[in-house]
Amino acid sequence: MPKIQVVRTRAPKPDESSMIIIRSFLFECFKGATDIDDKRWRRFFGYATNKEAGEIFDVELTFPRYTPYHKRHMKIEWDVFKSQEKFSDFEMFRNWLKIGAGFVEWVAGAKGGVVPLPKSISYSELSELEFHEFHDNVIAFLRGEHAAPYLWKHLEAKSHDYMSEILAGFNE
Repeated sequence: MPKIQVVRTRAPKPDESSMIIIRSFLFECFKGATDIDDKRWRRFFGYATNKEAGEIFDVELTFPRYTPYHKRHMKIEWDVFKSQEKFSDFEMFRNWLKIGAGFVEWVAGAKGGVVPLPKSISYSELSELEFHEFHDNVIAFLRGEHAAPYLWKHLEAKSHDYMSEILAGFNE
């Protein structure tokens, strides 16, 4: 779930006629799903607009996961996994993808160094927007210079063509 830090700038607060337009847009185009949600939405707007210049606050957003997109990504992972020869365990392959895509937390290792720990892509841990970013980073990693030659060492320079062929089947 993306958390965004927002800071109130030093720009002057809008005049009342501008605020009428802003409120009209925010409260006519967007409304809380329930009466309680609507009160919270309006309270958030009041809270944000009454901040003083330089004040910082966090906004946390969640977007439901779009299942067909998730399924498509998993199919891409599975097809690449089935065609490669380096990994016999799918979870190890997925962790390798996460590390290659930079989807990790850096933690202290057993000997004091810093090591990458793959993050979770579960529905409860990752919003739809974050999952799209993850997907884009996985595809960039698979198309990058290291993934294909590692997965198909015997193909040498043609390994990138093989990866492109797999991903083309998904319009990636």
